[in-house]
Amino acid sequence: MVGRYVKMTAKPGRGPALARLLLDVAGSLSDTRGCDLYAINRSVADPDCIWVTELWSNQEAVDASLQTLQTDAGQARLAEVMALLERPPERIDLEPLGGVGIGA
Repeated sequence: MVGRYVKMTAKPGRGPALARLLLDVAGSLSDTRGCDLYAINRSVADPDCIWVTELWSNQEAVDASLQTLQTDAGQARLAEVMALLERPPERIDLEPLGGVGIGA
């Protein structure tokens, strides 16, 4: 399994717009093979701070999903997200070990 947290900090006041875009991204992944979780979260303390929680069955599934970024539509969506950011995203790679809702 592959897990990661991605923290995205929007420009001041742009957190809601960033959250909407990322929720749209999450919706587009709902039928993606190997994507077990793609949750969009907002910091209670800072509405311009959006966290993405990802859980994938394997690295191949992650790599396959990134192929959509090679399309014109994928590039356009990425540009929309990046335009809202105050700074580059911060990613923490994880090794899921188990827990509620997570296979062993």
